[in-house]
Amino acid sequence: MTERPKDLASAAVGDRLVFKTFPPITRHRLALYCGASGDHNPIHVDIDFARQAGFPDVFSHGMLVMAYLGQALTDAVPPQAIRSFSTRFAAITQLGARLTCEGTVTELFEAAGEKRARLALTTKDADGEVKLAGEAVVAL
Repeated sequence: MTERPKDLASAAVGDRLVFKTFPPITRHRLALYCGASGDHNPIHVDIDFARQAGFPDVFSHGMLVMAYLGQALTDAVPPQAIRSFSTRFAAITQLGARLTCEGTVTELFEAAGEKRARLALTTKDADGEVKLAGEAVVAL
């Protein structure tokens, strides 16, 4: 795997175009996300509720983790070049998780008259557990 090329147009299969780390997920971050998203499910902010549901503590919203991956993608690729972005949730993201988002070129192709790259995307915690996996197609 090679690092991001200086010019996206020179991307090759195996290049890592996306790489970003985030600070640990805090209770404060979860509370802020509740307000911003309108997702007030108590499993994400109420420790008593989480314990009653069988969890040791609250855990992150899946869509917050997806937003981190989306931010990492748009930091690496201009938003107007993104043709598709999809994900699937793989595991619960615990409070305190330090997430790393990556995207690697898996295919180069042409569509609608433009050169494009398909990226394999992942979000992992510090232990390397995949929390989110997906793909994006970007114009180069």
